[in-house]
Amino acid sequence: MKILLVGMNHRTAPVEVRERFTVNDPLPWLQKLVEGEEIEEAVLLSTCNRVEIVVTAPNLERARHRLRGFFHRDLGQASPLPHHRSESAMLYEHVDSDAVRHLFRVAASIDSLVVGEPQILGQVKDAYRVAAEGGACGPLLNRLFTSAFASAKRVRTETEIASRPVSVARVAVDLAHQIFESLADKHALLVGAGEMIEAALEALRGAGLASVAVANRTPEHAADLASRFGATAHGLDELPVLLAAADVVMTSIGVDRPMLDAPLFEKALRERGRRPIFTIDLGVPHNVDPVVNQLDDVYLYDVDDLAGVAEANAEERRRETVRAEAIVQEEVERFDGWLSALQAVPTIRRLRARAESIRQSELDKALAKLGLGDAERKGVEALTHSIVNKLLHAPVSRLRERAEREEGLAYLEAAKVLFALDDPAAPGAEADTPASAPDREAEDA
Repeated sequence: MKILLVGMNHRTAPVEVRERFTVNDPLPWLQKLVEGEEIEEAVLLSTCNRVEIVVTAPNLERARHRLRGFFHRDLGQASPLPHHRSESAMLYEHVDSDAVRHLFRVAASIDSLVVGEPQILGQVKDAYRVAAEGGACGPLLNRLFTSAFASAKRVRTETEIASRPVSVARVAVDLAHQIFESLADKHALLVGAGEMIEAALEALRGAGLASVAVANRTPEHAADLASRFGATAHGLDELPVLLAAADVVMTSIGVDRPMLDAPLFEKALRERGRRPIFTIDLGVPHNVDPVVNQLDDVYLYDVDDLAGVAEANAEERRRETVRAEAIVQEEVERFDGWLSALQAVPTIRRLRARAESIRQSELDKALAKLGLGDAERKGVEALTHSIVNKLLHAPVSRLRERAEREEGLAYLEAAKVLFALDDPAAPGAEADTPASAPDREAEDA
């Protein structure tokens, strides 16, 4: 069985491309994937900065073809990519250990736009939960994601990478400081009521901003968030009035098309005497029409623009990132060991089945000639059982032990050769059944 991860992120595709692949409800897409023969298990992760699918599959090439087609025809709805760039240039893929390492780095926030930001682990957990509850996630991905969460926990507890967490919202506040020397006398408008807006509100309060309005599609959600931070709550119908009063605007709300356009900003600027408006659009798809950036006195940034500020923090985090990478590597090796041990199980089962078949066949021949009574027959049968078990104990124990090490696959191959497990004409081969199929899958892998 192969592990394959295919996706795009902030490094390979701009936000206008990523937003076309954003998935609000992964479950229907996951069910569509696992219904086919190419994919056994699947988890789909969709965030502002990445869309990734990790699957298990019996055949790598068929799974690769299926996932690339899935991105293009299903998620991308077969629409052409901008700037004549091919989709293959924006999609990356990782197989087996590389896929494991990539997922572990994502969960530990090493691969994030802002290293150490806390939101991604929760997003990975949500993606896994949806797949598990929907029946798209089986034993292999269950173990993989559980291991990813354990790896991320080690990174956060054993390094300082998250001691001063810098989230996307924190970077947005840093950008606001570049526009306004002080936020103490500024008014902010936050559109949305999700985790990103909550993080932005907390960061703004920490930066000294006193006046905040929260607007949301559901006023009750806005009221709940506002009450915890001493802000005012509003509905989206109040946006024209709120925008005119706002010095800082942050948006992160699910919409099909931009809800804040150039005419709305132009009207707000006239009402506020052309005082500048600093706007950060954290939404994917865009909440603010990019044309707004052409207006004088409006400073508009989207999630991709945050990379510049994130880079300024890279040097001081580099040392902790190196330590985090070492932890991830340890956890990857641990998972690979478990996976190798898993591959040993079918080989051990086949070896035992063949040994038992030989024992039973030879026992039947001997008993037919000896004419023993019931008690003697049981004694001889127990004796042959004991001999086989003692003979197999050492090789089976060594296989299990070595399977978790780097040389594990070599030991498995040696066992197959020494015991002629791949020879259908060898003694005991008649015991091979469809239950041995996992062993063949391991061989194909």
